[in-house]
Amino acid sequence: MDAVYKLPLILEPQPEGGYTVTCPIVPELVTEGDTLAEAMANATDALTAIFEAYQDLDRPLPPALQRVAPDAPIWLETVVLVA
Repeated sequence: MDAVYKLPLILEPQPEGGYTVTCPIVPELVTEGDTLAEAMANATDALTAIFEAYQDLDRPLPPALQRVAPDAPIWLETVVLVA
């Protein structure tokens, strides 16, 4: 079964449009997307690649990273844009 991790993501709006995504506890994560949905999908793909690289390099994951049970409730904060 796949591992599930809880981590903070920062989605920063860019002046030219879109969002840049970073994570304070996984400094290797820097990605972007034209929409919030695309930025989140790209962050998921990037994090998967980063975690695989950690494993390939035999590096431990950042200690602040929180692993949660796959069947545990997940707290998700989101932004709703109201016109």
